[in-house]
Amino acid sequence: MFIIFTGNGKGKTTAAIGQAMRAVGNGSSVLMVEMVKGPWKSGEDASSKKMSKSFQIVKKGLGFVRIGNDKIPFEKHAVAAREALTYSLNELKTDKWNILILDEIWVALSLELLTSPEVRDFIKSATPLCDHLIMTGRGCPTEFIDRADLVTEMKEIKHPFNSGIMGRVGVEF
Repeated sequence: MFIIFTGNGKGKTTAAIGQAMRAVGNGSSVLMVEMVKGPWKSGEDASSKKMSKSFQIVKKGLGFVRIGNDKIPFEKHAVAAREALTYSLNELKTDKWNILILDEIWVALSLELLTSPEVRDFIKSATPLCDHLIMTGRGCPTEFIDRADLVTEMKEIKHPFNSGIMGRVGVEF
């Protein structure tokens, strides 16, 4: 199944991790590749290490692009995104993983770190190699929504960040 979690609301990565928990609990193995998020530690990193080898998170992004004090050249971000796709496909070929999660791939696409043809080709190559492919991020294009088997859109109704409250450990990271 090809699953998309998109929209401007919080919960896309959380939903993907929830699917991972359910799958691992039923004997599947899950690889989550973070496409944009940088090297900082998050709650999911610590949890995945405690779970076993059945759920692994691999950070391939260099950090948020063009936000704040991003001093990394744009092309390095793009190379990292393409390398994440190559890494993911190579991992699927090992036959170790039932589920692949590409976290924030739609952000990588909207930032033009990847092209639609690259993502389209990846999906075509990856889907026969895993039971489920899950892709997250804001701004998923209609062409991919039309192709997916399951799509959930997270819609922001209210978020404390809009009132100046910064992200909280255990909720946002």
